[in-house]
Amino acid sequence: MDLLHTHGAGLDVHKKTVVAHARITDARGRVERHTRTFGTMTADLLALAAWLLSLEITHVAMESTGEYWKPIYNLLEGSFTVLIVNAQHIKNVPGRKTDVQDAQWIADLLCHGLVRGSFIPPQPQRDLRDLTRQRTNLVRDRATVVNRLQKVLEWANIKLASVVSDVVGVSARAMLAAIVDGQSDITLLADLARGRMREKRADLERALSGRVRDHHRFVIASHLEQIDFLDGQIASFDAQIVACVAKQAPPSPPAALTDSPPAPLPPSSGDGDELSWEAAIQIWDSVPGIGRRLAEQLVAEIGPQPEQFPSAGHLASWAKVAPGNRESAGKRLSGKTGKGNRWLRTSLVQAAHGAVKVKGSALAVYYRRLAKRMSGKKAMMAVAHKILTIGYTLLCKREWYREPDVSVREARRTEQLVVQMQRRIERLGYTVTIEPPAAVAA
Repeated sequence: MDLLHTHGAGLDVHKKTVVAHARITDARGRVERHTRTFGTMTADLLALAAWLLSLEITHVAMESTGEYWKPIYNLLEGSFTVLIVNAQHIKNVPGRKTDVQDAQWIADLLCHGLVRGSFIPPQPQRDLRDLTRQRTNLVRDRATVVNRLQKVLEWANIKLASVVSDVVGVSARAMLAAIVDGQSDITLLADLARGRMREKRADLERALSGRVRDHHRFVIASHLEQIDFLDGQIASFDAQIVACVAKQAPPSPPAALTDSPPAPLPPSSGDGDELSWEAAIQIWDSVPGIGRRLAEQLVAEIGPQPEQFPSAGHLASWAKVAPGNRESAGKRLSGKTGKGNRWLRTSLVQAAHGAVKVKGSALAVYYRRLAKRMSGKKAMMAVAHKILTIGYTLLCKREWYREPDVSVREARRTEQLVVQMQRRIERLGYTVTIEPPAAVAA
């Protein structure tokens, strides 16, 4: 095998220790090996970096072991070319499983170019990832608490969810606060409704007629306090994300979207042709089914411009929203998408669910056409794949999303279907003459 790197090192990472194996090849082809074990404290990792520098190591590879690789990567990325590799791609021969042998195996694969590093975004994007992912966790926690609140209301025979769509909305929240304060008059409680909800006061009185005890009031109050806390945390993360995005934005962001055909976006940062985060967020936001928060999540996972992915197909494969490729003896064994970036995949599926509900959108038509011949989940995953492909294209071309003319596509598809049906009938020995509807009516 050809030697790609003459000075490489493999790291076997654990929670408390790191086994480092350095492989050095001289001009005559002689291999010199060095192995040392370090701790994972900051001082120990700095000693590891100094040891690698003393050996003139240029490339370092290690497995993506949980969260333990991140402290090492933070300290080594500025001095070496660090590759984070998938552990399943570098499995050693069975029976040769020790920490030293694992580190040596990784170093040998690295020096011969047999490992491929995972995509690790730059530090600012990693910070944005942390913020958007934690905000997503907070939103999920809030939904969990709301479900627990609904459970307590059912225990107390309060059927508020049967009348209102949101049990923590403005009207429902005022009623719950009054119940916690000890109010039991259903007429006064129903009179707290606001806006159009006041038209349902008779239904609200029936729904609020329950058996509320002090125990229920205490638990409801606890849940409401927890929801308020989570709302404050989510708002705080929203503000921090806006500030983080603003640091990367140009002085004059792109203009707001209009009904006119979108024009190509100019380079929005001072560094060549790179798009700013704000411009990329607005591009994603223009796609049906994607809002501001979801656009921020997508930019945090992919980046403002996907130059690290050669094509939309590579990006879809990395996000694991493309069909799997598992074939043997000419037979396709499985088309499962596999496991990938779960944050990106979840965001794309969420966007797909929103896009198929947009009336008249091409993505909704695309979903309905696929749902006729496959399961709803597969069709939804296909829509997620299409959204990712659309976003990749828009980012590369620096354009807003423009809704295509669905009628033209449907007319072309109808013509193709007519030709296909005519051929099938002619195969049976019949002669068919096809006339357009306008000619038949005349």
